[in-house]
Amino acid sequence: MLPKTIAGSKQAAVLLFLSCFALSISAWATNLDASGEPASAAAAPISETADDSPESTPPTPFLLGPPNQTGPVVVRASFEFRDINEIDDITETFEFAGVLTLTWKDPRQAFEPAVTGVDEKVFQGDYQFNELSTGWYPQVVLANESGLFQKSGVVLRIQPDGTSTLIETINANAEVDLDMRWYPFDSHRLEAVFEVLGFDRDEILLQTDSDSASSLPTSKIRVPQWAINAASTSIRDHPASYAGQRGISSAFVVGVEVERDSFYIRRLVTFPLVLIVLLSFSVFWMDRSSLGDRISVSFIGILTAVTYQLLVSDVLPHLSYITVMHAFLVVSFLMMCATVVINLVVGELDKKGRRELGDRIDFRCRWIFPLAYFGLIWAILGVATALF
Repeated sequence: MLPKTIAGSKQAAVLLFLSCFALSISAWATNLDASGEPASAAAAPISETADDSPESTPPTPFLLGPPNQTGPVVVRASFEFRDINEIDDITETFEFAGVLTLTWKDPRQAFEPAVTGVDEKVFQGDYQFNELSTGWYPQVVLANESGLFQKSGVVLRIQPDGTSTLIETINANAEVDLDMRWYPFDSHRLEAVFEVLGFDRDEILLQTDSDSASSLPTSKIRVPQWAINAASTSIRDHPASYAGQRGISSAFVVGVEVERDSFYIRRLVTFPLVLIVLLSFSVFWMDRSSLGDRISVSFIGILTAVTYQLLVSDVLPHLSYITVMHAFLVVSFLMMCATVVINLVVGELDKKGRRELGDRIDFRCRWIFPLAYFGLIWAILGVATALF
């Protein structure tokens, strides 16, 4: 019995060995693909393809610059004002907000809607525009910026033929040259000058978009002490040493016509001061012998005018040249000083007994001084019209 048991054990071991060998062969055959290569080797190219995604691969170098074409790249621009926050005549700046739209065509961005599955590519927000959009776009800056230039929203739309439209919301502070010699009856043209950074007009040429002209909703915009009339756009050459080889960039200029509402200044300064000057002329109706009272009235008027000018000095613009308002203040002050001179002359004539001559001087000054005062005011306006 013992030899038969040993023989059975040997047969069982052989069968077990053959079963394990057969399973190994079957598993190895399963891992082979149709070409006889291991499945791990066939999967290697797929892994490489997955790593070659747009997020891990930098943009193609030829997309980083403007399209290579004959002549400059034409960029159509338009601007829509949303608000004019402030016009500062002291710093000669104005703060505004609006929407800037740029349109250009880049054939390199063309795509097939049937392949991409969309009729239009849209990149919105800072992340999608800066990280996902790999194409070139014109970087526009404000040439006359004065400390503030913010872009709070951005949308890039690309058509199948490569036509790209960039829409940006802008809040900026622009410096302007204000000629306030006609103050407070002055009017100005406020300009915001946009240019493409780093390219001259032979490379990038800005044009006004006739299909979407810049607009200004005057019925919605209100600026204290100012009347907003109209907005317009134009294209001009702007010298810039950083703008390519020629150093002349193409600039898109947005202009706003504004006019100061003079009633505030007339109510605060002009009308009260005219009343003070006219009251100082009352000395010509006073008795010629009361020289002390007449001098007191004249000096009270002068001091009142000086004090009043000090109080309203913060309202008036701080300028180095003469304006219509400054000339009016000077004339008013000199007319009140002239009443002091007349008082001294009449008092001296009264001491010498020449009372009739003093009376004639007082009588004539009653109408000469008011006529001279208003005549000088009209002369100021006439000279300003001829010179300015």
